[in-house]
Amino acid sequence: MTDTLPAETDAGASDFDFYHGRWHTYHRKLRDVLDPECTEWLEFEGVNECSVILDGLGNTETSTFDYETPFTGYTLRLYEPGTRLWRIWWASTRLPGVMGPPVEGRFDGGRGVFLADEELNGRMTKVRFEWTVVSPDETRWEQSFSYDEGATWKTNWTTTSRREA
Repeated sequence: MTDTLPAETDAGASDFDFYHGRWHTYHRKLRDVLDPECTEWLEFEGVNECSVILDGLGNTETSTFDYETPFTGYTLRLYEPGTRLWRIWWASTRLPGVMGPPVEGRFDGGRGVFLADEELNGRMTKVRFEWTVVSPDETRWEQSFSYDEGATWKTNWTTTSRREA
């Protein structure tokens, strides 16, 4: 038996429906995302697969990255109907056994912004994920850090995803 979501939760709970399925990914990442002075960009590809969980109140994503040293990642996204917020957690084989604090936010139209405060390399940092739905078959994700309480942001990783046929 499948539970049916109340009508007031439907709008926000479907925010990530665009991403369900299998995607080929194109990454552009600073070599050291934790170094605010780093300017060396690396480019590589990968594959993401996103599946629905909890009757539509969340999804999981597994990712493979064809990086210098290949790695895999896992994303958990959960929707809270009462606040209409999404929370996104990330873990990878690059830092086994660790899942940092979630970023949280919501979509407005085809753009979602998700924020968190996190200690990175001993320094308090604001983390921002931005999702943009370019088309039904293309999305863009961007990660940025701010070291000055959000006055300025430095993008350190972008991903363009194209749906696999």
